[in-house]
Amino acid sequence: MHCLQAQTRLFSAGNTLDPTLETVVIYSCGGQHVRVGPDDGTRIKSMFYHAYNSYLDNAFPYDELRPLTCDGQDTWGSFSLTLIDALDTLLVLGNRTEFERVASLLQDTVDFDIDVNASVFETNIRVVGGLLSAHLLAGRAGMELESGWPCSGPLLRMAEDAARKLLPAFQTPTGMPYGTVNLLHGVSPTETPVTCTAGVGTFILEFATLSRLTGDATFENVARRALRALWKTRSDIGLVGNHIDIVSKKWVAQDAGIGAGVDSYFEYLVKGAIMLQDEELLNMFLEYDRAIQNYTRFDDWYLWVHMHKGTVSMPVFQSLEAFWPGLQSLLGNLDSAVRTFQNYYSVWRQFGGLPEFYSIPQGYTVDKREGYPLRPELIESAMYLFRATGDHTYLQLGLDALESIERIAKTPCGYASVKDLRDHQLDNRMESFFLAETIKYLYLLFDPTHFLHGGGTEGDGSWEEGGEGGQCVLGAGGFIFNTEAHPLDPAALYCCSRHTQDRRELRDILINLSQHDRQSKQPTKETEGPAPESIALKPGEKKTPPLLSCPVQPFSARLSILGQVFSDNT
Repeated sequence: MHCLQAQTRLFSAGNTLDPTLETVVIYSCGGQHVRVGPDDGTRIKSMFYHAYNSYLDNAFPYDELRPLTCDGQDTWGSFSLTLIDALDTLLVLGNRTEFERVASLLQDTVDFDIDVNASVFETNIRVVGGLLSAHLLAGRAGMELESGWPCSGPLLRMAEDAARKLLPAFQTPTGMPYGTVNLLHGVSPTETPVTCTAGVGTFILEFATLSRLTGDATFENVARRALRALWKTRSDIGLVGNHIDIVSKKWVAQDAGIGAGVDSYFEYLVKGAIMLQDEELLNMFLEYDRAIQNYTRFDDWYLWVHMHKGTVSMPVFQSLEAFWPGLQSLLGNLDSAVRTFQNYYSVWRQFGGLPEFYSIPQGYTVDKREGYPLRPELIESAMYLFRATGDHTYLQLGLDALESIERIAKTPCGYASVKDLRDHQLDNRMESFFLAETIKYLYLLFDPTHFLHGGGTEGDGSWEEGGEGGQCVLGAGGFIFNTEAHPLDPAALYCCSRHTQDRRELRDILINLSQHDRQSKQPTKETEGPAPESIALKPGEKKTPPLLSCPVQPFSARLSILGQVFSDNT
């Protein structure tokens, strides 16, 4: 069922902490109405600033806010993680002034040359991804840009610095990285070689972006080597397990599924294929997807099975799996995506959130997995599916999420993770992804003309100039969200890599032609110089194709309709 949209522009893109809204939007579907108005938009922004200001007032420069005790703690590395993670959300909400202030503050205060053991996976998706996204959005914030941006800039250098601290983790016999690295000393000799599948396969978006913006292929190369090594470890029935020994290539945990420990590996194969126009990555995912559909899917739920046998090992739904309908929609598998989303949404309605584990046969939470740390995945899928279908169901989920989080998780000092959805006990932690993902996806769900969707208010525009002399078009090809909801612009990658290569090739060709002309077209006695060539073809002559064909955009004409991706055989 599709909706008739009465108005399209929901939110204004003002610069103040409490922007006003312009219109009320009513979506009508078969006589049912979902009303989205000023109160809802204001509440989403108020939710962000309540959490954000609480972090600044009580926790900065620590990584995270502890909302029950109104103080802070370091969790993933001691580099003001929440501020880095929330930076691009400020611009998404229209707050250019604070975005610019924080971008400058981070440059002055954050140092990655510290004696800290950091998660390679989390540092990549939250820190490297957050800094890359902020760098690519800096032009929209009105910041003063270096000549040649987006191929240079202070936030890009910070992202590169952080990523270089992670490179020692990839120096293994297989190319698959260790899970933890010391930012000052590298990998500890006592570091365990066992890491989760997602910890091996969730680097191609950030690392390829770094390589193509900076011209240093090292990052993309190590990410691809890890992906190819992981690909070779799949079982005879085409599945991968949950944890692997990255030295011996032996599977330590052999449960196969789409949830915790595996999820973003599949996500990055799809999004990497889109962003890089890479058939190798797409073919990897499509082969995995055939095995996933054959062995793990039951009545539009996805269970955990033994990776070698295909027999069910855990008949549970995990909250992290809720990204899957959104990923399916990117590939155009809407019927399957819609049915699976409805299953997951039914769990949300049962508890007012998604428990970490949910027993499908029992229809209830799993012992010691009853918590909800304000994860974004179901809201993320709602955003993608609403873009693809226009169905009001996804707006209703957004309103439900807004109500639930406000009622259950709000504290005087921010928003707390829910320790137990059965009685709404709270935990003293506010993860950085609440500001980076949950609120961002909720806002974008209700703003269908936001520039990240390809829209923009009049005068704002949906594209920008970039590169030396403004020869590149940026922002016109759609943004790809990393697994921490940090938007990356594929056109910027093209601007700094392929576009530059095209210009070099064209320059070399013109130089060669010029030299050839000077050698072969010497003036004769009869003429002062060469006669002009006729543009008419002689009888039987065929037109010579041009030596270089420059594309007008970096994509190979198979990309998107309403956010869906179509391959040649679709």
